Amino acid sequence: MSIAETSAEDALVALHTSLDERRRPEEVAHLVLRVVGGQLGLRDRMTLGRAARAASRWNGWSSMPADFARPVGGARQMDAAARLFELQLGGIDPDNPVSLLDFSARLSESLGAVDPARLDFLRDRLNREGRAAAGIELSKRQYNRRFRVTQRLLAKADRLAVEQNKRHLTMVARAGFAASIERDAFLADPWAGCFVAYLTAKRKLRREFTLSGRDNPYDDIADLLFKHCTANPATDWWMIAQAHPTPTVLARLTDAQRGELLGRWWATMRQVACLLKRVWAASEFDQAIMIVRRGNDSSTWNLLCGAYNAARAAWIAALDASGSLGLLQTSCPGKAMMLIAADLAAWHRSAGGGLHPDVGVWARLPLPWDVLDGTAGCTRTDVEAACADGGVDPVKSGWVGPKTPAATGVFRPTPELLHGVSIADPLWASMLRADGAFSGKMLKGGLEPSPIPRDVVISELPERGGHVKP
Repeated sequence: MSIAETSAEDALVALHTSLDERRRPEEVAHLVLRVVGGQLGLRDRMTLGRAARAASRWNGWSSMPADFARPVGGARQMDAAARLFELQLGGIDPDNPVSLLDFSARLSESLGAVDPARLDFLRDRLNREGRAAAGIELSKRQYNRRFRVTQRLLAKADRLAVEQNKRHLTMVARAGFAASIERDAFLADPWAGCFVAYLTAKRKLRREFTLSGRDNPYDDIADLLFKHCTANPATDWWMIAQAHPTPTVLARLTDAQRGELLGRWWATMRQVACLLKRVWAASEFDQAIMIVRRGNDSSTWNLLCGAYNAARAAWIAALDASGSLGLLQTSCPGKAMMLIAADLAAWHRSAGGGLHPDVGVWARLPLPWDVLDGTAGCTRTDVEAACADGGVDPVKSGWVGPKTPAATGVFRPTPELLHGVSIADPLWASMLRADGAFSGKMLKGGLEPSPIPRDVVISELPERGGHVKP
């Protein structure tokens, strides 16, 4: 069923589902129009309709995925184990790492493993005498096969837990706690639900390769929906605060609600900081410039930085709304800087720009995870001094207070992006992606001898030899 044929009730359910997806804002705007379009005045309806109509470009098709990658569960490993051990599977969730670990532990015990969480093929297997003593009547070959499949099941459970946590943190970085909003609460307040769904869709947009910075996700359509929420005395501000924890929203919460959010964001900061510390220790980053080097896992690092900075900004906003910013004088962990691609950094330099001023502040301060675990001290005074040295306003930039919001943006259709480069249409994007264009790797096929036509790439890009750099 197309969006145009969707009922208002079904559209609202689809909006709730979109909180855990990556649908284009224009698709979400079309669903919003189905839900609340009849309650809008002419001007607001025209504003929302302008975005909704963009959903039909290219017949609604896009080469970009409409979801964040979802980890593959352990069903295949479970089936292999069930066949070898001749078991009937029941009550085991292949998408739950804890369930997989419990299952692998039971299998490990049946193999005589001393520690079910550690299965080393050389050290932990039983020899013939050990198998006889444990009452295991299996040949060496059959025992080894069962041992290996149990190993793989245990490893899959560990990998699945890591990948699920990475996806969760991706959602936190992009949409706060929106993905955890209960369906009943969402359906009970359509206006708040529409606002949260649209704003988070804007926040989930991919970054574009540009010198002009990122558009403000809070655009004219988000503002339209927010004003309707403000005018409604029954608005569920607690739900909105999960995705939009600004001072205006937090001021409408109870003290208990602000305290709960304060604790959740602090716990998220601590969790992500521990992960950042591991990546930092395993890599060679230049703290002074934060430009990607060969061997750096920039994807994981930037994902974690996004989650940490989102949690930190929300935590500071909650402190401010609670009248507790004075606590920053005791401890004020700084931001974490993302890695920037070397070609984008070079483009900035060629255009007369340089590193973002925040990088200089970050380089002058103790590492955030050292502050959070008590290894190093960093107070508001220290951060303000580092900002002064770097020529940065500590309040407006969000170092020691809620960041000053940017001007309300204006909706524009989602560009068709390939590694951050805006392409004219999805078909060209698919062809270029298949050939490896703009990936930083050697091209696979026939694009190398001839340059990409100029009307295919919409973005303004640095040029090489008079042609767009592939």
